[in-house]
Amino acid sequence: MQELQITKSTFKKVEAEWFNYHKTLKEIKLLEDSILHPFEEDPDDPTIVKGTNSVRMPGNPTERTATRLTTHKQLSYLREVTSAIETVYNESPDNYKDLIRLRYWKRNNKLTWIGIAFQLNISERQARRWRNEIVQATIEILGWR
Repeated sequence: MQELQITKSTFKKVEAEWFNYHKTLKEIKLLEDSILHPFEEDPDDPTIVKGTNSVRMPGNPTERTATRLTTHKQLSYLREVTSAIETVYNESPDNYKDLIRLRYWKRNNKLTWIGIAFQLNISERQARRWRNEIVQATIEILGWR
């Protein structure tokens, strides 16, 4: 089977998703909370109740909430991306996981590729190869090109 040629923009997008993984998890939680609890008071102004401008629909509210949770496009997209990242991370060898933590998830990451390679006791070229494999695996799971 012939591998698809990955575009430069797709590579950058997937890498950006790895960098933003933890922010994306928070965004998913916020979206889920806004769907599950659409009529909550604003903590800054208790006289304002969020969601009161919308028309109250008769019927089954649990069913409507479940439908919104499963059909919300942005939520579905974010879940798909985080699921792909989690799959690649969980199936990666420990040394790749170390690279992921250093490259993408370390707070205030100021490490260059040379610094990452030094920490992992490998060459800079090897570190970049591992990165390419991680991004490639994520792209394949997502079905992007």
